[in-house]
Amino acid sequence: MHFKIDKKHKQDSNYKRDFPLLQRYPNLVYLDSSSTTQKPQCVIDAISNFYETSNANAHRGVYKISHLASSRLEEARDILARFIGASSENEIIFTKGTTESINLVASSYLKSKLTQGDTIVLGGAEHHANIVPWQVIAQERGAKIEYINILDSGDLDIEHYEDLLKIQPKFISVAHISNVLGTVNDIEKVVSLAKKKNIPIMVDGAQSASHSKIDVENLGCDFFTFSGHKAYGPMGVGVLYVSKKMLKSMDPFITGGGMIEEVGLQSSTFLDAPHKFEAGTQSIADIYALGVAVNYIQEIGLENILAHERELTIYTSVKLSEINGLKLIGPLKDRKAPIFSFNLEGVHPHDLATILDEKDIAVRAGHHCTQHTMNRYNVNSTVRASFGIYNTIGDVDKLFEGLTFAKSFFNRT
Repeated sequence: MHFKIDKKHKQDSNYKRDFPLLQRYPNLVYLDSSSTTQKPQCVIDAISNFYETSNANAHRGVYKISHLASSRLEEARDILARFIGASSENEIIFTKGTTESINLVASSYLKSKLTQGDTIVLGGAEHHANIVPWQVIAQERGAKIEYINILDSGDLDIEHYEDLLKIQPKFISVAHISNVLGTVNDIEKVVSLAKKKNIPIMVDGAQSASHSKIDVENLGCDFFTFSGHKAYGPMGVGVLYVSKKMLKSMDPFITGGGMIEEVGLQSSTFLDAPHKFEAGTQSIADIYALGVAVNYIQEIGLENILAHERELTIYTSVKLSEINGLKLIGPLKDRKAPIFSFNLEGVHPHDLATILDEKDIAVRAGHHCTQHTMNRYNVNSTVRASFGIYNTIGDVDKLFEGLTFAKSFFNRT
């Protein structure tokens, strides 16, 4: 990958200058990175560069440009494998995102193995994308779903989880970080307990890939997935890690060109993974750009990103606690990602988000695709502010000022 960030940016940690949208709207305080991160110039340039220099289908032609497209795709696969600590690039499958990845595992791995009365265990604060696919196959097969209880702190109830393991569930899927609470689950312990029982486990890393050091080989999970657009990469591309052991027992999810070995009139045979699961034309430009996004993260240094986000998290926790009538949903503690869900007494979240938008502060309002988590905390919806590398202490101050203004505004009305 040939795109590098300007090293001088490391001097003042003002990464906003790397992001064209934030330069176009200099007054914007963007606090919706849990939904999607902004894209640095190097990622945008990578997409243009692919179409300008190597626009051809990968693994199809013998001509030079096709070889170049193929090499860029496979180079990205290698970058992603190393980024999450996979032992082989063949364990990396490109999908459209976390949602497709979870559906792929549900259909290609688990569906054929489920029988009447089997149990699937899910975390208690999962995104709908890590619930609905399992519900569909459970209903088809007569299986049931159990959820790990959530403590008031936002943590998984490990004692309850251990009780659920005693019924020997067929499969487990848990988010690494809650997209609504910001809780960083003790995923090492969750995976370790599952492996002691030889129960296959998937980790939803949609919120953790850009906020945590990931090492799937050391972690020992069977499946891990994340979306590029939440890690400073393009929309429409994601990564699914599948351990070599599990790859052997999975059927194709989508069939067609590019994933076949030989096609007869009545039957076909398929290539080995990962190509077995990548039917049709891949979004090569986006895959290539995702590799560039990972390089961008690594150029800054994940340890520097985590330190910066830690500072923002602590400062935001202090500022929000100073606002009377603001109720935070979820933890205020050390083990927390830079994600804050809250409500202001007497103000509907959508109204609050609208007032903040008038102040050029972009936050999310709603149930955040976690209706069951909202029910757990007896709320219908919340406002969510989530941070990325481009956010600053000044952004937190503007959020505080916006919330203070909103409180006084609604008190007058």
